[in-house]
Amino acid sequence: MILDQFKLDGRIALITGASRGLGQAMALGLAEAGADIVGLDRSGSDADTGTQVRALGRRFYEITADLRETSAAELNAIVAEVQREMGALDILVNNAGIIRRAPALDFSEEDWDDVLHINLRAVFFLSQAAARIMLPRARGKIINVASMLSFQGGFIVPSYTAAKSGVAGLTRALANEWARHGINVNAIAPGYMATDNTAPLRADTARAESILGRIPAGRWGTPDDLQGAAVFLASEAARYLHGAIVPVDGGWLAR
Repeated sequence: MILDQFKLDGRIALITGASRGLGQAMALGLAEAGADIVGLDRSGSDADTGTQVRALGRRFYEITADLRETSAAELNAIVAEVQREMGALDILVNNAGIIRRAPALDFSEEDWDDVLHINLRAVFFLSQAAARIMLPRARGKIINVASMLSFQGGFIVPSYTAAKSGVAGLTRALANEWARHGINVNAIAPGYMATDNTAPLRADTARAESILGRIPAGRWGTPDDLQGAAVFLASEAARYLHGAIVPVDGGWLAR
């Protein structure tokens, strides 16, 4: 049955930035589909996300780490901890990200480095660590979170645009190498979502109205809107999908 291919029973998913917003929604979506969840977050996610995952009858394990500061060796240790504590790692969702806003002429070195470290560097080295476990098993799903700015330039967000463009390219590059080994590497590109990252945009009445007027769906997205795409990409239903950047944007890119 085709619906059985969407089930994630017995799968272990590691999700970065799982304490709130998009990461929390995807964690709960994967848990509803049957997966046990590991939440990695700098502030901890057990009290909220963990409680909701367990209420669904799934296991939850928490790892606290700041991806601005973790080395490649530490990310390898995190993946090894997931395998040791949960017994496997089947799904990696590289969701954690930050954004800093300033004109390019005024953009600071710190804001550039912080964004690239979390939004791109950690994505690569976590994916590398996960693939070292997945390749011998010839099975695994890596889901990156890209952005509309993987396709467009944006305004006053040079480091975020660079990072998210890099995520799209990295998704394709890793898919090219690992598809033959049974690993699916794909990305979700959220549109304008009602999250902490977009709070300044939504607080600017003129900018918010301009954005909303270009979204064919007529509304800002919500974190729950990513759940279906995340479950699909994590499932066997997507077994022949490699290197795709899937927009979940209310039609933004179609305009």
